[in-house]
Amino acid sequence: MKASDTKATLSFSNGGQSVELPIYKGTMGPEVIDIRKLYAQTGMFTYDPGFMSTASCESAITYIDGDKGELLYRGYPIEQLATNCDFLETCHLLLYGELPNEGEKAAFTKLVTNHTMVNEQMQFFLRGFRRDAHPMAIMTGLVGALSAFYHDSTDINNPKHREIAAIRLIAKMPTLVAMAYKYTIGQPYMYPKNDLSYAGNFLHMMFATPCEEYKVSPVLERALDRIFILHADHEQNASTSTVRLCGSSGTNPFAAIAAGVACLWGPAHGGANEAALNMLYDIQKAGGVDKIGEFIKQVKDKSSNVKLMGFGHRVYKNYDPRAKLMQETCREVLGELGLENDPLFKLAMALEKIALEDEYFVSRKLYPNVDFYSGIVQRAIGIPVPLFTAIFALARTVGWIAQLNEMIGDPEYKIGRPRQLFEGSPKRDVQPISKR
Repeated sequence: MKASDTKATLSFSNGGQSVELPIYKGTMGPEVIDIRKLYAQTGMFTYDPGFMSTASCESAITYIDGDKGELLYRGYPIEQLATNCDFLETCHLLLYGELPNEGEKAAFTKLVTNHTMVNEQMQFFLRGFRRDAHPMAIMTGLVGALSAFYHDSTDINNPKHREIAAIRLIAKMPTLVAMAYKYTIGQPYMYPKNDLSYAGNFLHMMFATPCEEYKVSPVLERALDRIFILHADHEQNASTSTVRLCGSSGTNPFAAIAAGVACLWGPAHGGANEAALNMLYDIQKAGGVDKIGEFIKQVKDKSSNVKLMGFGHRVYKNYDPRAKLMQETCREVLGELGLENDPLFKLAMALEKIALEDEYFVSRKLYPNVDFYSGIVQRAIGIPVPLFTAIFALARTVGWIAQLNEMIGDPEYKIGRPRQLFEGSPKRDVQPISKR
């Protein structure tokens, strides 16, 4: 963190003493004003609901330029990573700061592959859930339970423990998601296969049965790998901030990641792709492409409570770079499966066209985000809608653990403790019950 020569001066209109605040400049992006001593100097806090203007940490992992529609992992554009690298190379990059060479990639892939199995008792743990439980409810429990099975890697302050926990989480998440799916549909669990790729192994565990041989489609394998890359990290979003906040208490890595899974479940975060697909289903049921105009009218009507899901983003005020890649992937998958005339995809394209040309959406910079297309891709692959967010959690795990590792290694890190603007009752005395 490099201090700027200029400082910010906070002055008060009531004639109070001005306060000088340091300014820090990062590699890219806006400069930040250091307000850590503000309370000590003024007796006041800043007020920033949703942390819209607050940098909560220093990080070197992911950079987003929302105005340009740019996303970089460790300096590499997401477009280049999604085109030229696979998910495990991206995991290596996020965890260790650099893309692996051939030898490093082989060693890292072998390490992850050797940890894909989970303890057999996890099967009994699953039986405690109802068969119709939401996969994210199951995943929150399963990930938190990992700390009960792997006592040898639960010290968050031990770098070796954090590293082995990271490898275990990345390796076992596909197995846990596939187990949650198989449990809800009543099929036998499929064990991991070490001769398959990360994405290929996940497809096998999801869709194979002991009855017959399952052949992994290279197109679907690559599509899923790309989905994982696009969702691997996204700076200080709600679930990442949750993992950091949870980890700042010194809790074990599995518990911190379970907290991230729970946060991701929400429809405003990881559940957005599920919500976007359900929106398309609703329009389809109402009459399809012919009813888009009517739907758009309802979206614009503030009293209707109808929302355009899969459009707009807290950070991106331009086309989400991940959405472009997801749209390409969508075409490849539908082509491979002979679903080019898929009515839902046609509906999505028509809706996107109208939204991109309508002044109402253009002026508000409501462009399609990654969730708009990822639901269609996953549905085409055969992944059921309730499992979408669990796939997101699987992919984001590496980002969460990289961010957690970075925070623990930061000499500036302290337990997270936001403050508040209190608007409750002033101090008062308890009256005897007869006088209340």
